[in-house]
Amino acid sequence: MDRPLRLITTSPVDQLARTIEALLVIASQPLSVEELAEASADERERVETALGLLSERYREGRSGIVLEQVAGGWAFRAAREAAEACGRLFERPVQRSLSQASLETLAIVAYLGPCTRPDIARIRGVAADSAVANLVERGLIAEAGREDGGGGAVRYRTTPLFERVFGLESLSELPRLDDLGGSADEIRDRLAAVAERRPA
Repeated sequence: MDRPLRLITTSPVDQLARTIEALLVIASQPLSVEELAEASADERERVETALGLLSERYREGRSGIVLEQVAGGWAFRAAREAAEACGRLFERPVQRSLSQASLETLAIVAYLGPCTRPDIARIRGVAADSAVANLVERGLIAEAGREDGGGGAVRYRTTPLFERVFGLESLSELPRLDDLGGSADEIRDRLAAVAERRPA
C-alpha cells in the first residue's frame, strides 16, 4: 500500500534564504544586502534575517564552503580545511603567482592609492609599467581617474576582487601604517628615500 506523500512546508524566510543562496553561488563578486534585496525583490530586513540563517548553515567547521562578509558584501569561500585541496585545483592561484614586483606594487596601491605609475616607480625605484599592467589584467587594481590637468597620469586603486582574494571586508582592515614604525608621512618619506638610493 502506497504511503501518502507528506507536504514539506517551509517558511517565507527559508524560501528567501534559498533564493539568496542561489544568487551568491552565481555571483562573480560579493553582493551587498541592497543588491540581494533588489535581486530577490524583498525587504532589506528579511534579507538580513535570511543571511543569518545561511551564515549558520555555512559556518566554519560545519560545511566545505563558508559564507562571509567581505569586500563590502557577502560571498562564499572555501572552508580553511579545504583550502589546500582547492589550491591544487588551480595551476596558478592569484596569491602564489604574483611576482615580488607585483606584490610590492599592489601594497603601494593598497596603502597609498589612488596613485600613479610614476608614484609607484618613485617608491620602488624601478619602472612600474609591467607590474601595473599585470595587476590590472588580474583585476586586482583598476583605473581611478587621472591627475589634475590635461593628459594627467592615470591613477590606480585596488578593486573588490583584491579585498576578496585577501579576505578583507575593506581596506581599513589592512595593518595600519602606524604599526609599521611611524606615521603615514614618515613611511612615505622612508619609502621615497629608499627609492632615491636604489639604481634606476
